[in-house]
Amino acid sequence: MEALRRRPTAARIWAEAEEFIRLHHRENPDAGDVEARLSDVRDEICVLGTYRHTPEELTHGARVAWRNSNRCIGRLYWNALRVRDLRGLTGADEIAAACADHLREAGNGGRIRPTITVFAPDIPGRPGPVIWNEQLIRYAGYGRRGGRRIGDPRNESFTAAVRELGWPGGPGTPFDVLPLVVQGCDDKPRWFELPDDAVLEVPIEHPEGDRWADWGLRWHAVPAISGMTLEIGGVRYPAAPFNGWYMGTEIGARNLADTDRYDLLPEVARRLDLDTSNDRSLWKDRALVELNRAVLDSFDRAGVTMTDHHTEARRFMAHLERERRHGREVGADWAWIVPPMSGSVTPVFHRTYDTTEHSPSYLHDPRAAARARGEGMRPAEAA
Repeated sequence: MEALRRRPTAARIWAEAEEFIRLHHRENPDAGDVEARLSDVRDEICVLGTYRHTPEELTHGARVAWRNSNRCIGRLYWNALRVRDLRGLTGADEIAAACADHLREAGNGGRIRPTITVFAPDIPGRPGPVIWNEQLIRYAGYGRRGGRRIGDPRNESFTAAVRELGWPGGPGTPFDVLPLVVQGCDDKPRWFELPDDAVLEVPIEHPEGDRWADWGLRWHAVPAISGMTLEIGGVRYPAAPFNGWYMGTEIGARNLADTDRYDLLPEVARRLDLDTSNDRSLWKDRALVELNRAVLDSFDRAGVTMTDHHTEARRFMAHLERERRHGREVGADWAWIVPPMSGSVTPVFHRTYDTTEHSPSYLHDPRAAARARGEGMRPAEAA
């Protein structure tokens, strides 16, 4: 213990490690002798400044991190998260290939499976690998062409940075899939095209009439977040992409509807012959409902897993009750838990939540936000 006290960073890691190891053994009674495991971890930290999780600890830690995610409404099934332990991978090529495999396995032909792939952690003297994309699948944004925006405005700066890195760009549609940008350990960022069979997409059409048939809307099916750091017991895994399945409003009320994203409500209203001359006609509200109907119906017809905000709100309330029975309080961020459409008619709206953050967790690293804007990329050999 004296060696730990002389090294502040090691002492911090030990304190966080002890808390997690005790949690793991408390929630997994068959895990063995907790004091023996703590002794091994303490010795490892004294020598190396860090320690290695067992596969069982990694699995439980990743699942509890989902359970602790204050911004996620879909935590009822946290204990069913599939954990792919690929901590031995440190190179950009193999990580990019493993990310494509993640998308194939998680996509599962439309029956989406909550999945996380964990790559090498940060260790003293060597940062772990990094995935620059905020999600494994994002659409390019090309800025204005001919007076209108092409693609997703959110990704314009990232798209420009990847093109400087050597990506020639896609065909110029509103839904060109961006390449992955991966930085291996002791490496520079490099870009990798995602194989077509790794990107499951759903055409978006309205369930009534054919006025949308020529529109060409679509969205990808696996929302795999790759810009967050998994933290378990003081160990950080900067490359750990994870996914659940989409809630319809994420696409229909945000990605496709936000004015700084695809901003489709005016075009939806035009196609539905709505009166847009005055906001008091509630044309935006009516267009929003119809766009969300189209998203839900399209995923259903394609046989791809998607939930709606009413169902997910009820599931979240069930999650609160289940966790209460286990003696655990559930933290939540109200602004993220309440859906961006019809919030007041869901049960999650009419209450407050404890916003305390707990570990293990998925961390919002400010550097990841800068990477998602393409800041700091340097030209390197394209893959």
